[in-house]
Amino acid sequence: MFRSLLILVLFVLVPALHAAEPLHLRINRLIPVAANPADDAEFLRRVTLDLAGTIPTAEETKRFLADPSPDKRTKRIEELLAAPTYAPRMASLFHVMWMERLGDSSDWTKYLTDSFAKNKPWDAMAKEMLRADGTDGSSFFIAKRLENYGQNPVDYSGLTRDVGRLFLGKNFQCCECHDHLTVDEYKQQHFQGLFAFVRNAYLADAKAMKVAEKPTLDKLAFASVFTKVPMTTAPALPGGMMLEIPQFAKGDEFAVKPDRKTNTVGVPKFRTLAALAEQLPTPSNADFARNFVNRVWFLLLGRGLVHPLDLHHKDNPASHPAVLELLAREFVEHKFDIRWLVREITLTQAYQRSSLGSAKLESFAVALEKRLTAEQLYAAVMAATESKPNDALKAKFLKAFANQPREPEDEIAPSLKAALFLLHDKDVLELLKPKEGNLVDRLKRVDKTEIIANELFVAILTRNPTADEVKTATSFLAKRTDRKADAIGKLAWALLASTEFGVNH
Repeated sequence: MFRSLLILVLFVLVPALHAAEPLHLRINRLIPVAANPADDAEFLRRVTLDLAGTIPTAEETKRFLADPSPDKRTKRIEELLAAPTYAPRMASLFHVMWMERLGDSSDWTKYLTDSFAKNKPWDAMAKEMLRADGTDGSSFFIAKRLENYGQNPVDYSGLTRDVGRLFLGKNFQCCECHDHLTVDEYKQQHFQGLFAFVRNAYLADAKAMKVAEKPTLDKLAFASVFTKVPMTTAPALPGGMMLEIPQFAKGDEFAVKPDRKTNTVGVPKFRTLAALAEQLPTPSNADFARNFVNRVWFLLLGRGLVHPLDLHHKDNPASHPAVLELLAREFVEHKFDIRWLVREITLTQAYQRSSLGSAKLESFAVALEKRLTAEQLYAAVMAATESKPNDALKAKFLKAFANQPREPEDEIAPSLKAALFLLHDKDVLELLKPKEGNLVDRLKRVDKTEIIANELFVAILTRNPTADEVKTATSFLAKRTDRKADAIGKLAWALLASTEFGVNH
């Protein structure tokens, strides 16, 4: 009797105790320790780039490296999550992920920034983006994809694909005309069911990014190009039940009737975008939660647990299935709290590992190098050179380093154009000349070459130089005492153009 009671108590209490543990500790048990932890300098640069979008200042670096507190990394994470730089950084990061360089909107930027500042839950944000009926900029995700260019028709197929990819982690592009040829799980019905949600949306006001809808009165007809068998579908999520399309008497399908004389846009009683917004971002939709936590894991660790990010299916399983399921389940339990999710992932041993060493990418045994985004690189260069913001220069960075529209920024892709930009652009080189308050101006007033070398490495690479690096830098400066400021600028230029500066490692 006692033994049975003990087993029952352990069965109930042990899972509860584990559930009470912080998520990052449970993840630590699921991903074996391999590489050593990153040193303080590497961690500080990594987490500041990830959560603030730029590198730490020289003074921040010195304070952090000198701090003997055992919990200083946790404190740094908490500071960055509470800092005014967090919301703009998240807005920039997710703008690139969700819009893939399709365009910009000040209202959309404000919507994202305000949402991250308030820590709006992801399901709430997704509902607003998919409904596309707000006046706060949230409609931009749908509206921008409803634009037509020149004589080209609106790309409803592209919109359908992007809803599947970016909200569910499943790319149904190849299913528009037939079942997927290589992914058994992806069916034509999945694409057409999503297509039925968006096919009657249109851009009522391009300037205001106002989305409207035509009434959906009938099911969508389609057929496979292979079988030619006629089929129909109402709006339906992949693997879900079809919606019932309400039937209205002719002329009674509008809640607000369109009127050309008064420029009144019609509002159907049955809005399929509203139905999509209610059905897709729900706690019961496992694909919705898995996709988001996988993307946040990718943004912070350089590779998704499922990779490519938009190919979740049984033949492309997660590298660590238990980690993905744990993240998704806990994210739902924590009411889709994005800031909590970011905190827990950055506290893991996997995130804080050294990038020194080699291992399979999908093992997360060492930290992976991540290409700085165009926005990060611009901000890091301005911070390193202690220069004031310059919108014209930022535009140049975007042109040189950003991917082309519709190209996901999920891989390091060096280019000759980008390399030549840092080496030769006149505005970049201008940052390396002494101007009041900038790095070169500050260091030209320092007498000891060793101090100059140390300050350059701390300011630009967020670390102290090695003995050999100090020797090389001081030797270079000693030979150019008559051109001190120019020599400092050239050393700074060499560090800025280095691979070490251009990636988050």
